[in-house]
Amino acid sequence: MENISRAAAEQPPADSGARYYLSYFRSLVFTNLLIYSYTAFCGTLSLLGSIVDGRGHWQHFCARLWSWLILKTSGVRVRVEGLENIRAEGTAIYCSNHASAMDIPILFVYLPVQFRFLAKRSLFHLPFLGWHLRRSGHIAVDRGRPHEALKGFDRAAQRIREGRSVITFPEGTRSRTTEMRSFKRGSFYLAILSGVPIVPITLNGTRHVLKPDTYHVRPGQTEMIIHKPIPTAGLTVDDVDSLSARVRQEILSRRKAPLN
Repeated sequence: MENISRAAAEQPPADSGARYYLSYFRSLVFTNLLIYSYTAFCGTLSLLGSIVDGRGHWQHFCARLWSWLILKTSGVRVRVEGLENIRAEGTAIYCSNHASAMDIPILFVYLPVQFRFLAKRSLFHLPFLGWHLRRSGHIAVDRGRPHEALKGFDRAAQRIREGRSVITFPEGTRSRTTEMRSFKRGSFYLAILSGVPIVPITLNGTRHVLKPDTYHVRPGQTEMIIHKPIPTAGLTVDDVDSLSARVRQEILSRRKAPLN
């Protein structure tokens, strides 16, 4: 099974020469312009719908539509494994590695649950994106001020206990190299505080279809692997580091390192 999984997420060598620049040109004049159009259209629909839907369901639908359009336009294919590990009832914290901005559309389309993101507060101040995050019920965390961050985790834990699943990227931000960044402790502190299971997710191939800090969107095969839930019941804050290590190992166990 692991050999099949690795083959499915296999990435081609980096493009070079005329082929590379033609691909980049197509991304700039076609794919990116359509993505900006989708963002404006779906963001506007989301904001208008939030007037009558305070639960965030309409906003989640708009985000899934936006994500589906991006994946189809970009030619990004996704192989999914482990859907049986999704909890039919109850909430969970989903922890994923983060190598590309394309991770977010993949999660919206292929993770079949209502969820919210745990995101840094600065994103909530951006036009359209920030408005959507706020109106959709996504959770802001102030990482720069520890005292405020702790209060934010208390509020987030309360929302999770009330039935709102959350996705976090424990690396904190996208990795700019082919290596997975070290994990921050906040996601695991939140899981223990809220008492819900953590579901690790491994994403492969997303760096190839959209490398960080570039506008080069290109077609390719990606993979999303959903691991078995890891319970947190009975854990205390003293177990944060061991929980983090366990989740990291699960993600790494199926992670295929990018070629470039």
